[in-house]
Formats: sequence, C-alpha cells, structure tokens
Amino acid sequence: MMNSMIIGKYVPGDSPVHRMDPRAKLLMIFAFVFIVFLANNLFTYILLGVYTLMIILMTKLPIQFLIRGLKPVLWVILFTFLLHLFVTKEGNVLLDLGFLKIYEEGLIQGIYISFRFFYLILITTILTLTTTPIEITDGMESLLGPLKKVRLPVHELALMMSISLRFIPTLMEETDKILKAQMARGVDFTGGPIKDRFKAIVPLLVPLFISAFKRAEELATAMEARGYRGGEGRTKLRQLHWGLIDTVFLILLVVLGLALLYLRA
Repeated sequence: MMNSMIIGKYVPGDSPVHRMDPRAKLLMIFAFVFIVFLANNLFTYILLGVYTLMIILMTKLPIQFLIRGLKPVLWVILFTFLLHLFVTKEGNVLLDLGFLKIYEEGLIQGIYISFRFFYLILITTILTLTTTPIEITDGMESLLGPLKKVRLPVHELALMMSISLRFIPTLMEETDKILKAQMARGVDFTGGPIKDRFKAIVPLLVPLFISAFKRAEELATAMEARGYRGGEGRTKLRQLHWGLIDTVFLILLVVLGLALLYLRA
C-alpha cells in the first residue's frame, strides 16, 4: 500500500495544470486552504467537490490513479470521521447503545470535516503531481522574495520545503521495505495487545531513522559535489512566466470563495 502512495511524486504531462506557473499553483493552494473552511452546508461542499473534480480532470490524470495513491491517507480521514462521530454530542440522538451514543450533529460534522480534509489532500497532491521540485523551489523563492529585505534565507527555506515534499514517497517506500523485512523475521505488527504492538514499532522506527539520515547525508554530499553554495549568485535556466491560464485559474478560485460566502448564509 505504501509503495502506491503518490503524495510528493511528480508525473510528467502536458495538461493545462502542468503548464501553469508554479507561483499561481502555490497561491491557489494557500488560498484553497482558507476557502475550504468557508464550507458549512451541503451545497457548499458540493461546490467544493465540483471545483476539485474540475481541477483533477484538467490535470488529465486518471481519477482511479489518484484514489489508489491516496489509500494510505484514507485511514487518517476515517479516524477523523470517527473522532467527530463519537465526540460531538449535539443534536438528536441517532443511535443509543447505552455505553455509546451517536448524535446527529456528530454524524454531520464527521462527514463535512472528512470531505474538507479529503479536498485539501487532493489539491495538495495535485500540486506535487504536476510540478517538478525545481519549479516548486523557484515558485516559493519568487513568492517569498520580498522577505529577503529582512535577511530571511528565502532560497534555502524554499529548497528545504521542496525537498521535504519529495522525501515523503521515499520514506514511505523505506517504511514498506523495513516493515516487510521485520515481518519476515517474525515481528507481528497486527496481533496481540496494544502494548505489544507499540513495542513492535521500535524495530521499525530505528532503521527508518537511520535510513532517513543516511539519505539526507547522501543528498548533502551530492549537492556539495555539484558546487551548491546557497542561493547567492545563482542563475536560473528556466524563467517563470505568468500567463493567461494562471490568471483564469485564480479568478475561478476567487469566484469559488465568493460563492461559498453567499451559500454559507
């Protein structure tokens, strides 16, 4: 399952979303994080779903590919749903088992929050699937450019965030390999008491951390061997160009925000 995780991976393509300026995509992500919290009823969540589906279709990526790659994250969404379902105690009681009560508001909030979380993960995943690490770094550096006046290491910060995104699938693959190796040695991660399961995680975390530090050291050595000395004096082979499609996408996002503001009332 972990090998199929797509968050942090790049899929080459020639879709309108692939051709967008990385600055526009980053602005869309940041704005969408705030806009998604405007949804508070059925119509607003349906509108968010239509917008998300439109973006997915414009990437020309198979929907089955996206859903299959997000399976590891669906467990987090399910946990979020169950948390709201059992913790929220408002509205009419839908199910009373004596020791457990499920309320109407808990069910509604669980569904809404789960969809909100799902939309955020989808949109963020689309950013990494359609944007190369270099484009993400250049886009972040350009957007954070004004902060150079306060002596903030903008280039290094953008590079660090880009590398962090790309390390997600790598770490997931390492976790899967170590998990299978430990299970082949007889370690049981699924059976027994919870206390024993937590103890079984230790043989998984230790080699994972060692592998992560080793990969980080190899990356640092490779960058140093190629003469990387930070952002000062560096030139760029590919220049960023803001086009009409970038403006159109941002206008659509603004329209979405205004529509959510109107419908939430």
